Amino acid sequence: MHGTAPRVSVKDPDQAETVLVWDLPLRLWHWLLAVLVIVAWVTPNVYDGLHRLAGYAILGLLAFRLIWGIIGTRHSRFRSVRARLRATPIYLWNLLRGKTGRYLGLNPAGTAMQLALLLLLIVSAVSGAMQVTVRFFGLWWVEDTHEVTSYLLIPLVVLHVAGVVLVSRIQHENLARAMLTGRKLMRRRPRSDIPPSES
Repeated sequence: MHGTAPRVSVKDPDQAETVLVWDLPLRLWHWLLAVLVIVAWVTPNVYDGLHRLAGYAILGLLAFRLIWGIIGTRHSRFRSVRARLRATPIYLWNLLRGKTGRYLGLNPAGTAMQLALLLLLIVSAVSGAMQVTVRFFGLWWVEDTHEVTSYLLIPLVVLHVAGVVLVSRIQHENLARAMLTGRKLMRRRPRSDIPPSES
């Protein structure tokens, strides 16, 4: 039947009905970015060349993500960001009570976290690149901006991982594995606070 999501049935009940949500380019981007952020975090003032290389690579990945957020597949696009951000407060309130609803793509909290991480990474990477230019080299506000945003990334990453673990436990679905395989469980009636056209 036209217009329905592809399903696959396997013997494992945890993967009995799955649908492809995260496309390969997005998954590669996600895990490569995670590795590069770790490399950038542990190399400053020790392996400066590697640190700069990681920073430039992160800039390239961020540019790709902005483009892919416009032309990518359905769940890679940014078109529902505004609606999900509006739903974030009630989603977090429900999450504290163990109720998350059901989202094939990012849930509202995940969308807010994605936006925060992207903005911090952009500021951190751009200010880091500015530091090695003749015009901005040695300027205190450039150095401080790079340092502060770099330090802010760590608690956000920890919070992101904790959120993935928490929602995975509540929904009985391995969301980290979904970002590896691209597939998520397909429920008969996905629950969502966002209209179906934006889910």
